[in-house]
Amino acid sequence: MHYVYLLESLACDGERYIGATSDLGRRLDAHNAGRSPHTAKFRPWKLVAYLAFPERERAFAFERYLKSGSGQAFAGKRLWHSSAT
Repeated sequence: MHYVYLLESLACDGERYIGATSDLGRRLDAHNAGRSPHTAKFRPWKLVAYLAFPERERAFAFERYLKSGSGQAFAGKRLWHSSAT
């Protein structure tokens, strides 16, 4: 399986990250250990949501979508936790 995942920083309010991987546990450990240059300064991270896809291509296509403007709007309404709701 291939996963698209959403992370929220526990140290920095409002910092979020979207990624894709085939080993979710290992990838979350890498983010929290500082082995990802894009997320190291905002660690620790918590896993907010993930979606599983049988095909790698579909997972990476959905990750690209979530990083687009309309995908960010979708994720903001449907996937991220919100203290306002």
